[in-house]
Amino acid sequence: MVLLDWSITALGVLVVLVALRDIFHTLWHPSGRGSISSWVMGTVWRLGRRRRERGAGGVLTGPTALLLVIVVWITLLVGGGALVYAPHIPEGFVFQSGLDVSERSDVLDAVYLSTVTLATLGFGDIVPASGWLRVAMPVQALVGFALLTASVTWVLQVYPALTRRRALAVRLALLRAVPREELLHDPHSSAAAPLLTDLAVALAQARVDHTQYMETFYFRDGSEEASLPAMLGVASDLAAAGRTAPRTDVRTAAVLLSRALDDLAVVVDAQFLHVGGSTDDVLAAYARTHHYTGQDRSPAS
Repeated sequence: MVLLDWSITALGVLVVLVALRDIFHTLWHPSGRGSISSWVMGTVWRLGRRRRERGAGGVLTGPTALLLVIVVWITLLVGGGALVYAPHIPEGFVFQSGLDVSERSDVLDAVYLSTVTLATLGFGDIVPASGWLRVAMPVQALVGFALLTASVTWVLQVYPALTRRRALAVRLALLRAVPREELLHDPHSSAAAPLLTDLAVALAQARVDHTQYMETFYFRDGSEEASLPAMLGVASDLAAAGRTAPRTDVRTAAVLLSRALDDLAVVVDAQFLHVGGSTDDVLAAYARTHHYTGQDRSPAS
């Protein structure tokens, strides 16, 4: 019986470690890809596919997935803590006077104890008596405080990345109305090269954001003009037109923009799409995945 109790406790510790590993890989690892969080977000995205196909928006998919990941982490930490405490209730704890231990459920008490400890509430109606439990419970409280801080930080990091992505999409949407020949093929204009270079830098930032904050992939924008998947074709057209420009600096900037598009396509395909093919194929699949129709991208002249 003692061996079974400690086996359950060891299982609880394992569950907590699995949750902590996923939190670390999602929030602090350079790849930004925890296995559990990736699965939860991918599942939410797939479940919302029919709504997106019907044109029902799907703009809440990303926030919903973000919330569910945090709920899953909390559930794992609470459940793991309950498994740690349950085999040692009631003998490992002191109950407040007035609580009839014989009429209480050890399982419910373990869940309650784990929840209030993780939430750092500390009601004090059940306190640890064993020495190792007096260490384990404060450690769980520290984990709960760290999770709260990390979750808030996560949200505060994700939304600036989304803002950068949307700002780039709006810039591309505005450029869609400008004739490419007038913009890029005027030998007397010095505006084209800096413009293409700035777009390449912004795409490099988008590539980093997709790597560091993989959850941004699952955020769909309601407006096509503010959606990077829908507007990447404009950048591709500008890069293609710039490679035939009369000015050397414009051709060089166009190559830089093309390389930035290639790099972004490689990252998006490797992490999410897995379609293979050329950069144009991947970018088209990216737009289709977000269910955008692909309007005319940019006037040819």
